Amino acid sequence: MTTRREFLSSTATLGGLAFVGCDLLAARHVHAQPRRRETIVAGKRAMVIDVHAHCAVPEAMALMGIKFGGPLVRPDLDMVTAISERVAVMDSQGIDMEVLSINPYWYKAERDLAEKLIQIQNEKLAEACAANPDRFLAFASVALQHPDLAARQLEEGVKKYGLRGAAIGGSVDGMELSDSKLHPFWAKAEQLGVLVFIHPQATGASSQLASRLKGNGYLENVVAFPLETSIALSHLIFEGTLDRFPGLKICGAHGGGYLPSYAGRSDHGCLVRPDVCPGGTHGPLKKKPTEYLKQMYYDTMVFTPEGVRHLAAEVGASQLMIGTDYPFPWTKTAVDDVMATPGLSDADKAAILGGTAATLLGIKSQG
Repeated sequence: MTTRREFLSSTATLGGLAFVGCDLLAARHVHAQPRRRETIVAGKRAMVIDVHAHCAVPEAMALMGIKFGGPLVRPDLDMVTAISERVAVMDSQGIDMEVLSINPYWYKAERDLAEKLIQIQNEKLAEACAANPDRFLAFASVALQHPDLAARQLEEGVKKYGLRGAAIGGSVDGMELSDSKLHPFWAKAEQLGVLVFIHPQATGASSQLASRLKGNGYLENVVAFPLETSIALSHLIFEGTLDRFPGLKICGAHGGGYLPSYAGRSDHGCLVRPDVCPGGTHGPLKKKPTEYLKQMYYDTMVFTPEGVRHLAAEVGASQLMIGTDYPFPWTKTAVDDVMATPGLSDADKAAILGGTAATLLGIKSQG
């Protein structure tokens, strides 16, 4: 009997994501792959959900004059031509589902262009998920440089296209995410109760510190990307965004950057310089800065079991979710790192692997 997945993969005729001709053969090839790796926790199969997985839509990028090619706009970001390769990698690493996201490259676009680009992009994301519903979900793209439009795009993405939240950059063309201009977006995210995934981008700390990051080591990413996330989350805390919108569900990429690893310093800044923090012990904040860390979420892109252990100790195991950064080859051992993390209970492991993401994103267990 044909399974639901096989039927959808072999008969999908959705817009630019149709599997036809050679692509149909590729889809069949996916099903010819060996059985995907299963992760067992306490004798039960654990569903593994990757919340940090990239893709791209060629039709949308073309509107900004961007073509596929090179180390950043890789061909395997395409959810049409590289689907079999992506699923094969997921199977080998034990990833049951990916939550797709697209790094913002449109924050300088004028309103009309941004509206058209995002519509195409969100439609294609929805089609990719519909073609393989047991393997993919997606975060909506939004044009944050036009906050009212971004709020509408988020609502449309969630209600019309079935997307599970939003993926945004760590800053918006130089504007911090805590800027009051963005309050309409944050209000809509809180109202909808959806997850907002924050990912750094090259136009943030990488470009602002370009002269310091030259040389060997890929420092414009290795150093600057976690720094960008650290700055973004810190502003959301210290500028009162999380107090104003306490129901927000935010996930910081790359383990939240450096912030969780040096969180205690955040509690001391205002004590050392109260003159720059008017309004109270920590300025106008309702609680200690480190307490806000425990209401946000983080992916496990910290590369080692010890890194995961430390992150869990700082923010709580309940706030962690698997991340791989696919297709960029940062890690192939995301699942293994969690399974090998000292001090985690079986319940902790199951939650990090997929339970927490399933709850936040409304995913029904397949285990």
